[in-house]
Amino acid sequence: MCGIVGYIGAREAAPILFEGLSRLEYRGYDSAGLAVFDGSATHTLRSVGKLDNLRQRLAERPLKGHVGIGHTRWATHGRPSEVNAHPHAAGPITVVHNGIVENHLALRAGLEARGHVFKSETDTEIFSHLIREKASEGRALPEAVRVALNEVRGSYALLVFSADEPDLLVAAKNASPMVLGLGEGEMFLASDVPALIAQTREVLFLHEEELVVVRREGYTLMDFDGQPIQRASKRITWTPAQAEKGGYRHFMLKEIYEQPRAIADTLSGRVSLERGEVRLEDVHLSAAEAARINRVVMCACGTAWHAALVGRRLIEAATRIPVEVDVASELRYRDPIIDEGTLFIAVSQSGETADTLAALREARARGARVLSVCNVIESSIARESHDVLYTHAGPEIGVASTKAFTTQLVALQLIALHLGRLRGALSDEAAGEILAELTHLPTLIEALLAVDEHVQGVARRAMHARDFLYLGRGPQFPIALEGALKLKEISYIHAEGYAAGEMKHGPIALIDEEMPVVVICLKDDQYDKTLSNLQEVRARDGRVIALATEGDTEIAALCDEVIYLPPVSETLAPCAAVIPLQLLAYHIADFKGTDVDQPRNLAKSVTVE
Repeated sequence: MCGIVGYIGAREAAPILFEGLSRLEYRGYDSAGLAVFDGSATHTLRSVGKLDNLRQRLAERPLKGHVGIGHTRWATHGRPSEVNAHPHAAGPITVVHNGIVENHLALRAGLEARGHVFKSETDTEIFSHLIREKASEGRALPEAVRVALNEVRGSYALLVFSADEPDLLVAAKNASPMVLGLGEGEMFLASDVPALIAQTREVLFLHEEELVVVRREGYTLMDFDGQPIQRASKRITWTPAQAEKGGYRHFMLKEIYEQPRAIADTLSGRVSLERGEVRLEDVHLSAAEAARINRVVMCACGTAWHAALVGRRLIEAATRIPVEVDVASELRYRDPIIDEGTLFIAVSQSGETADTLAALREARARGARVLSVCNVIESSIARESHDVLYTHAGPEIGVASTKAFTTQLVALQLIALHLGRLRGALSDEAAGEILAELTHLPTLIEALLAVDEHVQGVARRAMHARDFLYLGRGPQFPIALEGALKLKEISYIHAEGYAAGEMKHGPIALIDEEMPVVVICLKDDQYDKTLSNLQEVRARDGRVIALATEGDTEIAALCDEVIYLPPVSETLAPCAAVIPLQLLAYHIADFKGTDVDQPRNLAKSVTVE
């Protein structure tokens, strides 16, 4: 959530900053602003709502200058308003900030006691006053920032400039992402790579408690003690076109259709069919280390938690190790049983999810080995893990996760196979069979996307419902949860996912002729029991929408709508079943006219608790 951009160079800063912010809209925001130094003074424009509002302000009052910073804000401290929008200033100091200042009340009280006057309700404004105070004591801006940060507790990505030293920008990071983009005679800063890729592909990711001083000609990287750091930049292979809609109506629909490629990329170079082996370049577990694992704890939030629920079944089946799955925000606040025999698996699309990162740190402190699954290279969770498996989903702009979810499922299957082989719990033959299925998964999903037109019709007939119930058993229970989440995220229709066998323990009371019930009823070991649950819904006049296996003639007579899937093994069925549920949620939301890519109150990357 929130987005940061910065520029220093020979070009006009405002258009570059605005373009960068527009590429960060997917992160979620409720206000935006820019500050540009024109050679004699800093000028700031801020607005509430979408970037179009800021665009209109810029058209009325253009900002001129070659150095500046910008921000899209998602409210934490203080309501969405122009006064609370970033950037914030105190004297010559102007700042933008992502994250939370945990000791902001104490810092603010101290600053006010020393005569500082605040204009906003935000914790961010504290930075501008605190840095101004340190600079007024005779310190240059980089040193003023560094000394000020020693008084701050919390998570932040901070970008600062001063009208007194307009030839430089200073950025700092602690538990919130910040990236430096390298140009020729110009430099760029942002909280995420998509803001930079139209300008440069050469980037440097700041690590925890690092500060960078940026000038047109170069930069100086240091830690919070002022000690210099040498680290090579990286080249980003994403193209600007990957962050565009590519002719689709919404980013979300584009990303649903990108899933065959994303899955293929996640599998690429990692599978050996001949030997029934998985090669994971950044997972360094030896057979001896794998043998010492006596327990797996998986931790995630939201959609990633649903992926972890599927992953539990995959890992237990392949390794016979007991697996526990925790919601990250809950695990943190109990006394979890985690020790040196625990493998802790953190799952996060962004690699910056605050609760998951905090739970990871708790697990490391208790001696666990940490393996992360994430989509963003050099993200905080990836860097703080012993091992990492990157999903190669590419940029996911839509707030509601689609291709990140299916690539997480594939990544967790690879981990399960890798652990199973390391521990000797999985034979060459059994591993080879699953890997052969995995390699055909992109083709299967490509074919499955052909149900889109039929799903549109189902969506049009169901779009006026006020409530939905999603049912699934076994590996399809987490998919029922995910289908319900997708619908409520983007259509604002109340939806609930439930284990089909638990329906009689409460939810059956809700069923009437007005409620659509989506039942995942594929031909698997639990087909007969799920079909029985479907009949119970039908007996109470519920409107049944079934996901069924092609060739199942029995089910059609029991349903109002049937969406057929090609035959698929139980292991890979979750990847297949979620596709029509993503499409169903998308088309219902589109027909209702909601903001599919940026649903209200949601943010793509939840970097605060």
